[in-house]
Amino acid sequence: MAGVLDGKVAVITGGAAGMGLATSRLFLEQGAKVVVGDLQEGETGALAATFGDAVSYLRTDVLFEGDVEALVGHAVQTYGGLDVLFNNAGYGGTIAELDQLKMESVDRTIGVLLRGVILGYKHGVAAMKARGGGSMISTASVAGLTGGGGPVIYSVCKAGVIHLAKCAAIELAPHGIRSNAICPGAIRTQLLSRAYGISKEEAEPFRAFLAERAEAGHPIPRIGEPDDIAQTALFLASPASKFVTGQAIAVDGGYSADPAADQGQRAALSEALKAFRARATTPA
Repeated sequence: MAGVLDGKVAVITGGAAGMGLATSRLFLEQGAKVVVGDLQEGETGALAATFGDAVSYLRTDVLFEGDVEALVGHAVQTYGGLDVLFNNAGYGGTIAELDQLKMESVDRTIGVLLRGVILGYKHGVAAMKARGGGSMISTASVAGLTGGGGPVIYSVCKAGVIHLAKCAAIELAPHGIRSNAICPGAIRTQLLSRAYGISKEEAEPFRAFLAERAEAGHPIPRIGEPDDIAQTALFLASPASKFVTGQAIAVDGGYSADPAADQGQRAALSEALKAFRARATTPA
């Protein structure tokens, strides 16, 4: 059976884990050739074992323009062009309060979360113009839609990603290139675990624990899964969204639609964190 991305070439930054990995796998299942750009190879080898030379990996740090340029160039050289670029690489960034900020941490946060996306546009757009069109997709956040949804600098960067997607949509429409952002809510990934101070070794048990405890934070009573983001990215990459551009699509279980959801989600996550830590310190 033909996939909806048959014949398409996609680049996914941060594509070796979490939401990016789920998207890499789904795109491959739907017939795309996928180039994963990430700091570590992660699960890319497992993808290659299943999908063969339809997937390739290039170590990429989106802080550096040369890395992003090389990533797009690798896609063009290896697979003949570029149709989809998912700017997904990210991390929590600095969490310090405003009067305690260290500017080197601020610069790195902005570099990864906003400048890295701008670099994706710069080099991805050039390749898409040569292809006659394409789809630019970027991971933003519900924290970019309203205040209080995340650390200040993180939230500011995500708001910038959303506005970039909108402004770029207008500029790029004559070239057949669509530009959209996905705004995840709380998604059960290692990034969410680390944001709450959970060690790398405890991240997977915490994610499983959180799935059982954090239902109260969303109108849809569950935490988000990486596949929820992957399915939205697939829609934006596919012809099904051919009349969709300049949008910031919240994938958050209704969180951003409910003014009370922020308080509910924060309380649910806080209680889950306390319960998890209590369990970890309770003698068997």
